[in-house]
Amino acid sequence: MRDLLFDPLIGNMHTVLDLRMQQHALTSTNLANASTPGFKARMIDFEKLLPDVMDNTTPPALLRSDSRHMQGTGDGINPTVDELEASPWSLDGNSVVPEREMARLASNSLMFSGVSRGLSKHLMMLKYAASNGR
Repeated sequence: MRDLLFDPLIGNMHTVLDLRMQQHALTSTNLANASTPGFKARMIDFEKLLPDVMDNTTPPALLRSDSRHMQGTGDGINPTVDELEASPWSLDGNSVVPEREMARLASNSLMFSGVSRGLSKHLMMLKYAASNGR
């Protein structure tokens, strides 16, 4: 019965939201260090990562804040974070391009909003079904 209500897509969408939050933190760090000599910009390559995330059928890992909580069966995803090399004309070796980072921030925000709206709609349908259509 659990599989009918909570298909793997829900867990996968949760994982995508977590990855998008990680990317947001990376991009914010990149922007904060835009003038730090030698700093290498970092990012998550979603083009390579998302097919693996969406094909995953194991449930997401659960956080246990108490020893009496049930043990989760899923594994958390630990993405590969790519470091971008500085361009040859960079005088201080910093690879942060503020315009690129702002575009990545806007794109990531848009993708996060889309996935969270999809997840919200799915949960609203479950709530509707659980309340007998009321």
